[in-house]
Amino acid sequence: MTYLVIINIAGFLLYLINTILYRFTAEGQIDAVLTIVSLLGGSLGIVLSILIFDRKAEKGNMMSRVFVSCILVIQIVLFLVLRGHYADHLTLAFWTFFDRHKILVAYLVIINFVTFAAFAVDKIAAIERKSRIRIVTLLALSFFGGSVGGLIAMYLLRHKTRKDYFTVGIPLIMIMQVVLLFYAMNAAW
Repeated sequence: MTYLVIINIAGFLLYLINTILYRFTAEGQIDAVLTIVSLLGGSLGIVLSILIFDRKAEKGNMMSRVFVSCILVIQIVLFLVLRGHYADHLTLAFWTFFDRHKILVAYLVIINFVTFAAFAVDKIAAIERKSRIRIVTLLALSFFGGSVGGLIAMYLLRHKTRKDYFTVGIPLIMIMQVVLLFYAMNAAW
């Protein structure tokens, strides 16, 4: 527990330093160090620092935000597993889980449809050079369950396929969602 507190304080402070470096210098950012600190367990501190000091989402910081957010969720699941919050036996019975949680299935169907539609509307707006849907909105829809709809829309409509925060970010979001789903199926409630 002490390690997690220290690494998250380090993540918090390092992101604050990184934010200052981005504002006042052309180079010298410490993104690689932040990635390592995030992977070592400091993602909560980084996310808190983002929420306090750097809430403005921009194209330049979008990939790091997607990465840190996904890592945070995965680390929370790992923390819960290490603390013993899981069932006595592990299961991969996805169909049984979804059969028992029909509201979750309905939510996932709706959010994936909405995400696909949002990508489609953004693609049409891009072609017609009209007002676009914000990147953070598309990523948030994907993050909160619509990643399959987002991925299908990306490649079916050939939209956002050159942006790493989508081509790498959405599959990373999907991995995070699979980890979360697997944990939910095997959690000791």
